[in-house]
Amino acid sequence: MTAFGDIPGRIDHAVLRPEATLDDVRRSCEEALKYGFRSVCVNPCRVAQAYSILGGRGPLVCSVAGFPLGSGPATPGEAGAAAAQGAGEVDAVLPIGLLKDGDAAGVLGLLREVISAAGVPVKVILETCLLTREEKVLACRLAVEVGAFCVKTSTGFGGGGATVEDVALMRRTVGPEVHVKASGGIRTPEALRAMLDAGASIIGTGSGVDILEKMRRPVG
Repeated sequence: MTAFGDIPGRIDHAVLRPEATLDDVRRSCEEALKYGFRSVCVNPCRVAQAYSILGGRGPLVCSVAGFPLGSGPATPGEAGAAAAQGAGEVDAVLPIGLLKDGDAAGVLGLLREVISAAGVPVKVILETCLLTREEKVLACRLAVEVGAFCVKTSTGFGGGGATVEDVALMRRTVGPEVHVKASGGIRTPEALRAMLDAGASIIGTGSGVDILEKMRRPVG
């Protein structure tokens, strides 16, 4: 089981709601600094602001591309623009429709373009709630083939979030060298630990502060 001291550095502190304001971003950055989170994950229009607020003081700025639908042709451009403004990582939704068509070449082509345009580590978001088991396995294998840094379960906006079963399947498929990020619906210490125990190495959540505060409280 992962020690408490390691947990903050595994959390991507998400502030991805479309209505999130600059004050929300600023507060999330301050929380990331206080608690030692690995990154603050923001929408593309907030990358430069988050980068300026953090000022290189620890947490990465992470952003998203093709988010949340995985259906837009602008994904490589989004990834490149986010990196140019200071994002140290990009979480990109794979083209879900192409995957379900069985168009592996199309998926590979877009992911290669995203990774090339970003020039920073890319996490490939599967949106597991929309996929069959076979499609999840294929998506993971394609992500590994193009050199993705990480595979990620969910956007949190697709109608379902991370499950222990999906995290375990993804870990078995990608092996020990590629990161697995569990994201979507992780709001309690129990859920976080279950995902880590299943094989996640990174946790995406907007509830990181609440989770850590609960974990620090004495039992009994």
